[in-house]
Amino acid sequence: MSQRQHANDVSVDEIPIDISKTQSGEIDPGDVPAEIESITRGLASEQPPTNPLVVLKAARWWYIHGKGGTDPVFQWAIEWSRHLATDRPSDVDQFDSFLDYLVTVGFADEKAALR
Repeated sequence: MSQRQHANDVSVDEIPIDISKTQSGEIDPGDVPAEIESITRGLASEQPPTNPLVVLKAARWWYIHGKGGTDPVFQWAIEWSRHLATDRPSDVDQFDSFLDYLVTVGFADEKAALR
């Protein structure tokens, strides 16, 4: 590993993980890295990402910085990855919870703005 990582900023790729904010459940949209925000907004769009590795990258970030395994973005990203891998229909109720959470966090003023 050629670059040094600080104890509070660890990552396995270019997306930083702020150890001091892990599983705080308090997400400020300004703290979400641009790539993760883009993937997250893409998951809410009419044409979500179709690469499960990209989706899982966002899932990992939300798991670490959100509410862990109960974080709605994490749960939807996992559900969408499962759908991509198995081609089974995805859970509509889980998608609605995901959109509601994005509004609560501050990604949009209403769910319709995310679509």
